[in-house]
Amino acid sequence: MAGRVLRKIKERVRNLQLQKAKQHLLIQTVSGHQPLQHVKEGRIHQQLNHFSRQDVSTFPQRFFVNEAYWQRPDGPVFLFIGGEGPIYEFDVLAGHHVDMAEEHGALLLALEHRFYGDSINPDGLKMENLADLSSQQAVADLAVFHEYISQSFNLSRRNTWISFGGSYSGALSAWFRGKFPHLVYGAVASSAPVKAMLDFSAYNNIVGLSLMNEGVGGSGKCVSAVRRAFAAVEAVLMGGNASKVSADFGCCQIAKDPDDQIELMQNLADIFMGTVQYNEEGVLMSIHEVCGVMTNGSEAETKLCPLLFGISQHSLPGHISFTNTYYGGDNPPTHRVLYINGGIDPWQELSVVQDRNVEEDEAQTIFIKDTAHCADMTSRKITDRFSLKKAKQEIEKHVARWLKTAAEEKMEKRTL
Repeated sequence: MAGRVLRKIKERVRNLQLQKAKQHLLIQTVSGHQPLQHVKEGRIHQQLNHFSRQDVSTFPQRFFVNEAYWQRPDGPVFLFIGGEGPIYEFDVLAGHHVDMAEEHGALLLALEHRFYGDSINPDGLKMENLADLSSQQAVADLAVFHEYISQSFNLSRRNTWISFGGSYSGALSAWFRGKFPHLVYGAVASSAPVKAMLDFSAYNNIVGLSLMNEGVGGSGKCVSAVRRAFAAVEAVLMGGNASKVSADFGCCQIAKDPDDQIELMQNLADIFMGTVQYNEEGVLMSIHEVCGVMTNGSEAETKLCPLLFGISQHSLPGHISFTNTYYGGDNPPTHRVLYINGGIDPWQELSVVQDRNVEEDEAQTIFIKDTAHCADMTSRKITDRFSLKKAKQEIEKHVARWLKTAAEEKMEKRTL
């Protein structure tokens, strides 16, 4: 399946981030702090289909709570939204949102996405239930979770909610604010692909431009070398010498079948795509390193839609158009949503990278020219690039301003 290697790279990035979080917590433990003691795990039973009165089926959705920094009873609530993977207790213990929660006395929450991690419906992942795996259901999950937590912790309108997410969950953060502005006061959306698109060939264009970017170790010579390498592999495969290519790349079997050859080329492309998307994350090589070495498909994915989600291929354009109409695409009518993107992140093409609303009294976007995917979500580090440090400071200013504005609005209501 196309993208398999890229998914493995993403998993390695996530695992590396967890290891770093564990090391950070270990240092805190040695210094006398016991952060894990403040984390509690819970389950909420969510409707499998929020939009059907006839379907009463439910599934258990996992969440974590960290009350260590919470200034009861009126302190804000910071919600970390899970994406296409499991959540961990470290999601309420480490990260830039946790740094800010400590400063503002916030209650920390993390909600796992339906059908990922331990949040699986009772029937497992049966084909007929995957139709309920959608962003609309996920946003509805967030609204129900908001009510559940509000009741569990006796929260009120005095508690200001701010949501956080990165990549797909960054889009969920923006959409949650857009669809339920009365529940969440502000949203931070890091590397959020909010615009739906069927043919995302622009991703590869950004990969190419990033490999040319001298500021992060790329060059024109590097891109030329990569193109020549792919052309050479393709020529050998077209010439019928699949056994040589398979031997050169250590394949477990000879890629004789055309589909196998396409998958091989996709897996090779994934290495460069992953290098760019997760540049300087410590996984595989950085752009600088891979360029040093080099210079010294979407059809398969769309076939899954009718199989898993009951969406025919001919209706895909209509569904994509509906998604962009429903959420607003890359020109959403949202207020107090901060979109953060990196200059060498291919997903920027589907996000909001320029301020569109001239009536806004503050910027809606932060663009970090020399960072990759979701780089702003990690805790502050001495080794952060200057541009990344500056961006994190801007994010902190936005969050602080939102909390201040929310407090002022509440005071005004009390005096009326």
